[in-house]
Amino acid sequence: MNSATIFRAVVLAGDRGPGDPVAREAGTSCKALVPVAGRPMIFHVLDTLHRAAAIAPAPLVSGSGECLLGQSPELLRRLAAGTVTWRENESSPSRSALAAFTQLQQEYGNAPVLLTTADHPLLTPAMVDHFCNRAADSGLDIAAGVVPATLVAGAFPESRRTVTRLRDGGICGANLFALLTPRAGQALSYWRRVEAQRKSPLKIVRTVGFFTLLSYLFGRLTLAAGCRRLSAAMGVRGGTVEIPFPEAAVDVDTPAHRQQAEEIIARRHSP
Repeated sequence: MNSATIFRAVVLAGDRGPGDPVAREAGTSCKALVPVAGRPMIFHVLDTLHRAAAIAPAPLVSGSGECLLGQSPELLRRLAAGTVTWRENESSPSRSALAAFTQLQQEYGNAPVLLTTADHPLLTPAMVDHFCNRAADSGLDIAAGVVPATLVAGAFPESRRTVTRLRDGGICGANLFALLTPRAGQALSYWRRVEAQRKSPLKIVRTVGFFTLLSYLFGRLTLAAGCRRLSAAMGVRGGTVEIPFPEAAVDVDTPAHRQQAEEIIARRHSP
């Protein structure tokens, strides 16, 4: 692969329905349809993917037909026009991701896949292209986008984001994953095992690795060491791609995050 590689895209749009706190506060059937800056979040994401040079046309949306398709005439129009494709979501995010990845691999001959989520309205084509181009040149099977925590804190000091604290600096996730080879499916299967064990901490420790977890808890784990150990556990070459845009770490998980996204978009469009 190289920086001219074109990715198929998957947008995970399944959630907890009206029980999701963001959807409940906004009064929508699902979080993907929560408006930010007057537009449902999923269309911010789809429009960004449409404009990104690294992304092939017609991204695949994985969601609930009842909660999403049945409530969005615009999404139905896009499906009819062929500018997006659809797959009903599975019972969990990991299962939905694996099913979508397998489908696209079969349809497009092992093309690389970008995986993202519908609750990321601040994504821009520059973020997507930066991530995809560097992931394509990485030689990895799977890559996760990360943003240095110091960059996020400097840009948004009032915001609380989840930080993975490592010996060589904290990182924030960006909800961007590059599935670069067929072996990336093994990483999604690993995610499914961890997801299935979320109610059994002991099983999670066994799956992740006792010494990896211990190193992390005592602040000794570096990013490189963590990637090596997880790669060995998953049976793939996994790693990270640093993204120099603090907004890439700002998805919408709470009503406060939604307000923050509104403010950031307003600043982008202010004269």
